[in-house]
Amino acid sequence: MSEPKQLFSASLAREAVYKPGLRSFMEYRDLGIEKATHGKFRAHTIRIKKESAGNHALHTTGLHQHHCDFQMFYVLNGWIKFVYEGHGEHTFGKGDCILQPPGIVHNELDCSDDLEVLEIYSPAVHETVVVNRTPEAVAAAR
Repeated sequence: MSEPKQLFSASLAREAVYKPGLRSFMEYRDLGIEKATHGKFRAHTIRIKKESAGNHALHTTGLHQHHCDFQMFYVLNGWIKFVYEGHGEHTFGKGDCILQPPGIVHNELDCSDDLEVLEIYSPAVHETVVVNRTPEAVAAAR
């Protein structure tokens, strides 16, 4: 059986709508890719909510991982700081593109109030799991 063909999709900036999503301090603009790819991919832009600006204590996610096949993000504006299992801390700025391998444990540590990123992942719906410690920390404790 063949897969359904992808549909044409256009998400116009002048019609942009930002909504709440996974993180309470962020808002998300769906770019229509999920419907067009029949759930294979999702693409959205993410930015900091105006009411969360200036409160950097909110700008962290805790250790977690995503059970997906593909996840990348591109920083459109501002900066964001992460720690990754096996890769340490990294601060990414405007123009940086990051591929997060499937299941990598990570934590967003902080970000600028003007952060905006484009994120693409597959499948469109997947599980995000809270993790207590990175695998290295668990191995070192043994």
